[in-house]
Amino acid sequence: MHELIVIDVGGTTIKFGVFHHGKLFKFGSVPTPAKLADFYEVLTKKVKTLQQKYPIQGVALSVPGAVNKKTGVIEGASAVPYIHDFAIKAEFEKRFGLPVSLENDANCAALAEAKSGAGKDQQSLAVLVIGTGVGGAFVLNKKIWHGAHLVGGEFGYLLATEELTLSMAASPVSMAKRYFEKTGRKVTGKEVFALAKQGDVDAQKEVELCISSLAKVIYALQYSLDPELFVLGGAISNNPDLIPLLEQKLTQLLAQVQIAKVRPRLALCTYREDANLLGAAFDFEQTNRGE
Repeated sequence: MHELIVIDVGGTTIKFGVFHHGKLFKFGSVPTPAKLADFYEVLTKKVKTLQQKYPIQGVALSVPGAVNKKTGVIEGASAVPYIHDFAIKAEFEKRFGLPVSLENDANCAALAEAKSGAGKDQQSLAVLVIGTGVGGAFVLNKKIWHGAHLVGGEFGYLLATEELTLSMAASPVSMAKRYFEKTGRKVTGKEVFALAKQGDVDAQKEVELCISSLAKVIYALQYSLDPELFVLGGAISNNPDLIPLLEQKLTQLLAQVQIAKVRPRLALCTYREDANLLGAAFDFEQTNRGE
């Protein structure tokens, strides 16, 4: 593999690493700047510093938004608004003096799982990253399926109820917000799950909405895209009750549709905070092989 600087751009922080002799070495993080000029300065300074220590051949970035691989433009919207809708890949290459690859952050996480994580033995998998919203990706033959309009794998946009998208129904952040509106108690999504186990009726309704929404979407994806495996990530995946609750709900769904004989297979993400950096490196390799 190439010797790479890998960068994970998030709305709060930017993480840095080096992919050296096939292994990831992390080099800390900095707060995400508020302005584009400061953003360029921070990244360029870091790249030049790491170039003095390693024989760097390229820079691989994981970024929010819909990355158009043909134009080098980050389309859509994100928590880093100044990176969108212009030829930012070409600008990076000019400033760094190195080849650059860009890929969406959820897609990078999915590539990491497909390459050497939970999905390493499968050729097709759907990855759902449940956090502030629900991000996702569909991987086929170890490559990201971007779709005709770059919205392939945006499972969070799917309607889980008549009024709520999956992101709105299943995000722990949204669960905590609705719980606060009902009870006046400020809690986290993790605490909503704990309160539900203690018998809190309002918390139980939120957990039911979250789990039933995720199960319905997973069922629908099984009978549309038909992946070999569903991989679940995000902070909620640390909850040991997540998989058993989903399995219980899937059993109920399959009992309702008796002609449905294929049961979705569920697994948790192998990689956590390193997934985006690893996936960015794998994307660089795929991009530069022209795949």
